[in-house]
Formats: sequence, C-alpha cells, structure tokens
Amino acid sequence: MNKAQLVDQVAKDTKLTKADCERVVNALVGTVRKTLKKGQDVKITGFGRWYVSKRKARLGRNPQTGAEIKIPASKVPSWKSGKELKKSLN
Repeated sequence: MNKAQLVDQVAKDTKLTKADCERVVNALVGTVRKTLKKGQDVKITGFGRWYVSKRKARLGRNPQTGAEIKIPASKVPSWKSGKELKKSLN
C-alpha cells in the first residue's frame, strides 16, 4: 500500500474527505520525522515503536574495485512492532 492508497482507505473508513485525510497522514509522518530527529521515540501502544539506531563507523569495500573505504557512523530510523500487531497477523 502506498501513501495515496492509505489516504483513500482512511477516507473510506472515516468518511472524511481525501484532502482532510491527506493532511492527517502528512501531519503524522511529519511529526514522526521531527520527533526522531530530536532523538526521541514514537510509541503507539499495541502498534509499535519508531526509534533512532546508531551505526558505528566501519570499513567497507568498493564492490567495483575491491578497495577499502571508510563508512562513517550514522543514525538510522528503526521500527519494532507491538505485541498486538504481531498477534493480529498470526
């Protein structure tokens, strides 16, 4: 499901306009992004948690030349699903 399909489904389920639902989806995504950028987690009980993971600096290889390259440390967004979401899938 892509963003447009999500907006369509939310509009159908809530009987709100697609424009309103698109603003809600955009606000949710923007809020999650801003919160993660601050280094804070976003938790939705029963659904899951978004958080920031840190990757250490490491050595890698250029696949074309085989030369070693330094890969700098970085932060990446991560996701862990909640128990209720996992249970609903099985």
